[in-house]
Amino acid sequence: MKILIVQTSFLGDTILSTPVIEGIKALHPDAELWMMTTPLSSHLVKHDPLLAGVIPFDKRGSAKGIKGLRAMAASLRSMGFHRVYSLHRSIRTSVMLALAGIPERIGFSNAKGRFLYHQTFRRNPEVHDVLRNLAILEGETDVSALNVDMRLFPPPDDDISDAVKKALPAGPFALMVPGSAWKTKMWHSEGYHKVAESLLARGLSVVVAGGPDEAGACRRASEGIPAVNLAGHTSIGEMIWLAKQAKVIICNDSMALHMASALKVPNVAIFCSTTPAFGFGPWKNRAVVVEKELPCRPCGRHGKRECPKGTEACMREITPEQVLAAVERLLEGNLP
Repeated sequence: MKILIVQTSFLGDTILSTPVIEGIKALHPDAELWMMTTPLSSHLVKHDPLLAGVIPFDKRGSAKGIKGLRAMAASLRSMGFHRVYSLHRSIRTSVMLALAGIPERIGFSNAKGRFLYHQTFRRNPEVHDVLRNLAILEGETDVSALNVDMRLFPPPDDDISDAVKKALPAGPFALMVPGSAWKTKMWHSEGYHKVAESLLARGLSVVVAGGPDEAGACRRASEGIPAVNLAGHTSIGEMIWLAKQAKVIICNDSMALHMASALKVPNVAIFCSTTPAFGFGPWKNRAVVVEKELPCRPCGRHGKRECPKGTEACMREITPEQVLAAVERLLEGNLP
């Protein structure tokens, strides 16, 4: 049997979907598994040994529009999949999989175009997103018996650039990822800077990382101190490799949080405008959530571009001392 898993949402959503890979393989050990993701997310799963291959779907680039949709559907049809599990719930995905003529299409009951699936299952909004994703297998097994660990596999050392390798400190280091796709999810850079300064003074090296769009936040968090700033200088694969080696990861509600969970790295997760109650908090690793209880919080499920009240209280009222205390708690006072 040839099976396709579809998740073409954000990077973090792809990581949160990875337990489904092992769940399907446990149910169908002889099946050939493929996964469709965005081009960026493909780097998160390309080294998973349970996958025969990864199909990048550039829905906002080369495969956009009706023409791109039909072309991808034709490509999927030619690959001869027998079954698809779609974790993505857009109408575009539903139509594409129907046009591909995959004989067994399984999705979620809140998917747009759910009538195009042969079976649908409910996502429980009250549980962690890992469990919501695994619910797609409820028609075949008791999902509570499945392994719920997320899966990430760093690329081999030979795939890591010499520049990244040479930039790393010789000993243990804290990895800070101060950016986010949403401004109201970002703890202020001054706070990260003070935490980095304190950790360095206590003998723990600090590496700051993020994508090109997060270069400003990373620069502000690291300027004037001997922290290593790799913002914009790591690929997705190199970011996984880097995170795997960290002694602790300090980050916002972002992809880095899910990387820490998947890699079982201790994690200080700073939640500003959002909350772990949405189902996207740390999972199965040693972690401490730092947040500020406020009547206006949460102000949105995914964060907002600007604070609706103009105060940024959820971002500003978390102190460096709180974050440092969380690091101490995770490392049990052993710095470095």
